[in-house]
Amino acid sequence: MTDSLRDQLLNLGFKPAPAPERKPGGKPPHAKSVAGQGKPGGTRGERRDGAASRGPRKPGAHGGSAEMDLGKAFALRAQKEKQERIEAEQRRQEEARQRREARARLEALLQDKGLNDPAAEIARHFEYGGKIKRIYVNEAQLKALNAGELGVVQLNGRYLLVEAAVLAEAEAVFPAALALKVDPSAPAGDDPYADPRYQVPDDLVW
Repeated sequence: MTDSLRDQLLNLGFKPAPAPERKPGGKPPHAKSVAGQGKPGGTRGERRDGAASRGPRKPGAHGGSAEMDLGKAFALRAQKEKQERIEAEQRRQEEARQRREARARLEALLQDKGLNDPAAEIARHFEYGGKIKRIYVNEAQLKALNAGELGVVQLNGRYLLVEAAVLAEAEAVFPAALALKVDPSAPAGDDPYADPRYQVPDDLVW
């Protein structure tokens, strides 16, 4: 439109169209975002925190180290318990071997050393292994036993009357076999079974 035509229109009463309002520092309403195509958050498929460039996160990534450490601890504990069981079994076997050897030496030591009298009728009671036991002796053996000159040794379920010297050797070889060793200097009350008049009912003897 030429200036002459614009002037003519103004003279006829037409008013010019108002200019669109613009905010200070803003963009025209018709402006479009070039980078984001008018959509907040950037282009399609792009995450604001840039995580898309790092690829998808694997589940359990942060707990993997803890799970591995826990599994390793369980494995170490199981290995330690197994080793302890092996060592305990080895100790039991060694102790059993030592007992067998000690019994064998004791049996050899006591060969033909027993003084048991087949005709003895006096029951000499004593405590052994938490139970009341007895051995039959004659009158002379009873006095010698109570004086500490004789003693009693357990061998293969039998109780053998032996001299004090043999008793000491047997105690050194296998202490558990020592059944009765009397201390003559001990008070009489320490061994209530020393009195031959003391009788123990048969149902209390094992």
